[in-house]
Amino acid sequence: MYWPIIFMSGMTVLTIMMGFYYQMHPVPEAAQAHALQRLKAMLGINVLSFVGALVVLLLLAMQGVMAETTVEVSKEISMGLGLAIIGAGIPTAMATIGAGLAVGPIGAAALAVVVEKPEAFGRSLIFIGLAEGIAIYGLVVTILLLDKL
Repeated sequence: MYWPIIFMSGMTVLTIMMGFYYQMHPVPEAAQAHALQRLKAMLGINVLSFVGALVVLLLLAMQGVMAETTVEVSKEISMGLGLAIIGAGIPTAMATIGAGLAVGPIGAAALAVVVEKPEAFGRSLIFIGLAEGIAIYGLVVTILLLDKL
């Protein structure tokens, strides 16, 4: 079960090392077209390997969890309760994604405004806090849903 994790960690470390290498040794302009194609191919192989290892890891983890739940906890947690718990977690996931999508442009705009007008720092923090509050609303909804289970 540990080999997919080790493989994924290795692929991540190799990607970081490749980034450091190309940062320290830039490609000459004459060979940039060939190097760009090679880098795209290497990145594609890396992403496919990472996703493949992640799928294998998830399948192995699901088999382990299913084997444990059928032996030990099959009387306590039913399939419906498990799906209800997953459904209760979805508002937090969606709200977090929405907050991330909101904070990105707002943070960039706030940074640009603060650079030009330092006195606008307080107002920009308020806008970023409002966008971050979206994730809190999702968490509150999830807590309320889990209370009903």
